[in-house]
Amino acid sequence: MDERGELDRSRVEIEELRAARRRLVQDADDDRRTIERALHGGLHQQLVALAVGLQLLEQAVHAERPAVEPLLDEMRRDIRQALDEAARLAQRIYPATLGSRDLAALLRAAAVTEGVPAFVEVAAGSNYSPDVVMTVYLCWLDTLASEPRESRATISVRESEGGLAFEVTGSARSESDLRKLQDRVEALDGHLTVSAGPEEGARLSAFLPLSR
Repeated sequence: MDERGELDRSRVEIEELRAARRRLVQDADDDRRTIERALHGGLHQQLVALAVGLQLLEQAVHAERPAVEPLLDEMRRDIRQALDEAARLAQRIYPATLGSRDLAALLRAAAVTEGVPAFVEVAAGSNYSPDVVMTVYLCWLDTLASEPRESRATISVRESEGGLAFEVTGSARSESDLRKLQDRVEALDGHLTVSAGPEEGARLSAFLPLSR
């Protein structure tokens, strides 16, 4: 095979590898959505039914209410906590606002859900494809999840040279978490770098092309 043929073959293999990586990303997102639906449609509905059953139980034992009131209060509290946790897990796995592609709203909602003080800088009304939005979201969520509650995380997103550039600062992440994020960014033909500073903690910088 001549040199041109080898070059064409290499190009085909590279494109096949890129396509395979994109499929892995899409499959992972599909799995996340399936789990979110199971949480919302299965566990959440069961907890709601349990709450309704508790109300019926309260009515049935009205005559003995003084004796069972502490137990009923504890059950109500446990159910509320379980409902809140199920909603939080569903939001983390596959956020409901992802469908709107409103990146600014999605990032701010994640910070509120995680209870971490945060600064989000995104142009208003910025809408991007689901795979781009999900990638930025996961990089942000990874920072929020490892951030101490008393600290502050920041994210800045802007369009630059035909792509989306974003920076996230916060606590240091594990190598395995960084590798997963890097694989996802590179699957979209982007690139990701990490630097560290004594005051700002870890800074994650990434670029995602908007046309592939």
